[in-house]
Amino acid sequence: MTHRIVIVGGGAGGLELATRLGKTLGKRGKARITLIDANLTHIWKPLLHEVAAGSLNSSADELNYVAQAKWNRFEFQLGRMCGLERERKCIHLAATLDEQGQELVPARTLAYDTLVIAVGSTTNDFGTRGAAEHCIFLDTREQAERFRRRLLSHYMRAHAREDQHETLNLAIVGAGATGVELAAELHHAAHELAAYGLDSIKPENMRITLIEAGSRVLPALPERISQPVHKTLTDLGVQVLTGSAVSEVTADGLHTQDGSFVPASLKVWAAGIQAPKFLHEIDGLETNRINQLVVRSSLQTTRDDNIFAFGDCAACPQPGSDRNVPPRAQAAHQQASLLAKSLALRLEGKDLPSYRYRDYGSLISLSRFSAVGNLMGNLTGSIMLEGWLARMFYISLYRMHQMTLYGIARTVMMMIGDKLSTTTPRLKLH
Repeated sequence: MTHRIVIVGGGAGGLELATRLGKTLGKRGKARITLIDANLTHIWKPLLHEVAAGSLNSSADELNYVAQAKWNRFEFQLGRMCGLERERKCIHLAATLDEQGQELVPARTLAYDTLVIAVGSTTNDFGTRGAAEHCIFLDTREQAERFRRRLLSHYMRAHAREDQHETLNLAIVGAGATGVELAAELHHAAHELAAYGLDSIKPENMRITLIEAGSRVLPALPERISQPVHKTLTDLGVQVLTGSAVSEVTADGLHTQDGSFVPASLKVWAAGIQAPKFLHEIDGLETNRINQLVVRSSLQTTRDDNIFAFGDCAACPQPGSDRNVPPRAQAAHQQASLLAKSLALRLEGKDLPSYRYRDYGSLISLSRFSAVGNLMGNLTGSIMLEGWLARMFYISLYRMHQMTLYGIARTVMMMIGDKLSTTTPRLKLH
């Protein structure tokens, strides 16, 4: 019987793994690879802040799972994992409903020989009162689109009233990469909207406040990166509040623990992550306090060698450190590459290699205004980048992701098509 590899989660890591395995094990008939996701299309999660601001048309940049499966010799099934039976070696998928609440795909059970869980992470609001009710998270394309529609609605209402002095207050909680990049992208969107005639809210009247509980922006990155980023945001007119923990969110704004109040009609929570709650000790698997599956260096779960986990939903140790591998896109990419080799070795009964995280640096995009980051390598050490060159390297990260999925030739054609497109506005206006 053909070995059944089931991959749950079609994010960057899960989709890259399914594509690689399809091209190798699937093509040669050595394994049957099935990818499961709750959506029909994929968009690279680091781009969601651009979707939220309207500077990226998600419909144009999405990838269809069904087509990708056909092109790369794996199968795709629509569904959301809701249960696991390790003894029977099967997973349970919940029923999928359409927009009217009618059953689109029934609940079902899917058997596996090897299970790979790559369901990513969701935003962690740390139980802050009012956050879930009044803030938008940016975990999915739908959430990013919801924010974009609300932003555009504010502009349309102001434009209809022809009020030239209306102010729009926006607050972003969390000055990590998502929060920082969103703040810069929204500032850019304000100028673009005014250029298209929606100038009842002038760019200087879109007041963006970035709130961070830590002592500086980008607390997970080196201070030599956070300092120029902070300065650029301030120069753009973004109000940056560090050392300000949010204690409560209301319809009108946010209260901080020091007694301050930040007025905001649009609020985004971009602070902290956690793995999906359904993973918490699922059928006896070991999880940590933020629901991540605890794995060994082989990326196998600690209590079941037939189940692997990687990416943001996995707590993977770093050798020689008391910290786990950071939840970053480059880590998921590295782990997907390793697992593509490991699962082939597993079918041959060979020992599995250990994963060792390699930090190749960090790049932060500040929309068209700038980019800041550092590149790290064995030969070059750490190189600080700013401005246009950093922006080019940042863009190249997405192109590398596309090359993994589409191949070099198709990615080059997509790049040419993007350059030649002159019939669409610079900002999504509907």
